[in-house]
Amino acid sequence: MIRKMQTADIDRIAEIWLDTNLKAHDFIPAEYWEGNYGTVREMISQAEVYVYVDEDNDELQGFIGLDGEYIAGIFVWSEAQSRGIGRRLLDRAKEEKRKLTLNVYARNPGAVRFYQREGFRIAEEDTAEDTGEKEYLMCWDAENVRTGEEYL
Repeated sequence: MIRKMQTADIDRIAEIWLDTNLKAHDFIPAEYWEGNYGTVREMISQAEVYVYVDEDNDELQGFIGLDGEYIAGIFVWSEAQSRGIGRRLLDRAKEEKRKLTLNVYARNPGAVRFYQREGFRIAEEDTAEDTGEKEYLMCWDAENVRTGEEYL
């Protein structure tokens, strides 16, 4: 089940954020993620967040954070990955928005492939100021997906 975040979800969301980043971005020192934990936890409470809750055990297993049309991130608890949760969260965002953008590290090829499979295209390549890592700006547009047109 996907629903809007509730205040009681924030601790679990922050836990998933840290767990996922540490495992998916092992090329960035753990201290970077741990050092940003408090700031991100605070930002989560102000963001548009949708959560995925497993109906069998009522456990929050993933979330998507949005800032307008920008996807701040999709995070799925490591033990629940590869079950379609990320795709379902992304589908919810596509229902809410006509266009979506996000940044993804080039050294996270699994995430790049996931977004490409879901209709995103690489629009720009840049270097993240805070980590020095190469990243892609990826874009999705409902109108172009519907017509099959290339939009980049």
